[in-house]
Amino acid sequence: MQNTRVVLASRPKGWVSEDNFRIEQAPLASPGEGEVLVKNLWLSLDPYMRGRMSDAKSYVKGVELGEVMVGQTVGEVLESKNPGFKPGDKVLTQLGWQLFGAAKDVVKLPDLNVPLSYYLGILGMPGMTAYFGLREIGQPKAGETLVVSAASGAVGSVVGQLAKLAGCRVVGVAGGAEKCGYVVRELGFDACVDYKAGRLYEDLKAACPRGVDVDFENVGGEILDTLLRLMNVGSRIVVCGLISEYNAAEPYGYRNMRSVLVNRVRVQGMIVFDWKERYGEGLKALGAELAQGRLKYRESVVEGIENAPKGLVALLKGGNFGKQLVRLG
Repeated sequence: MQNTRVVLASRPKGWVSEDNFRIEQAPLASPGEGEVLVKNLWLSLDPYMRGRMSDAKSYVKGVELGEVMVGQTVGEVLESKNPGFKPGDKVLTQLGWQLFGAAKDVVKLPDLNVPLSYYLGILGMPGMTAYFGLREIGQPKAGETLVVSAASGAVGSVVGQLAKLAGCRVVGVAGGAEKCGYVVRELGFDACVDYKAGRLYEDLKAACPRGVDVDFENVGGEILDTLLRLMNVGSRIVVCGLISEYNAAEPYGYRNMRSVLVNRVRVQGMIVFDWKERYGEGLKALGAELAQGRLKYRESVVEGIENAPKGLVALLKGGNFGKQLVRLG
């Protein structure tokens, strides 16, 4: 058997393109002592991957040219040299963009009677990001106004629903009437602003008549800069992502940072791995809400490992609707 994998062929300058990747065939790996051989079934595509394609200093090392592109996968154990796993076990791994891989750092998935893909989305890293970022940094209180950008995405959709459960007025920001309609009608947000409509400040001000207490920021750039004008005294900004800036040739020039000083805004970045010791807590909480029908979830799926580059390009340009995944098997 051969393994199909996608490696980083070149570093993007500006927008990512499919030409930045190369599809290769390689011999199937054999598991070493303590390892398992896994057949990947689902691959997660996430905005952070754009940063890993760069050689700029970040919170983790970037992907080297010629290396398999990073990413979380869910798969099935084919062969085990680890007494804690047996063939047939379903596992979460960091094997990246490939059909098969041998690994020691794997997590056995609980059987919560949900599709396996959910462990890469609402019950995986995006769900944990929403849960801990909102709970630990955003700290929403009943009656407050929360705004979340990329509101129809994997993280934003969960943030908004959890904030509604906490008693907040929730306003989403998304691109296009279809996404905004989904956010309000299906997810239950109080309002959603279409940033493509050309009235960003006016529409946000109208949707947030009492100002903004929490901004869960996934986009940055113009959206964050505009929201700074609306932040209340003692408000909080959770900087989860800056997707609008990842492909920019020049950094965005923020004009409204004075609001942070005047309104004593607490701004904090978050990396979900800071709460990895508490993932069990997040899984239990999110699983309970999901089981009781209080959380809704949507996926965008591309088929086949060869289409993973196309899927990432679409994700970075806002083409996804919900969690972006690649079905591998």
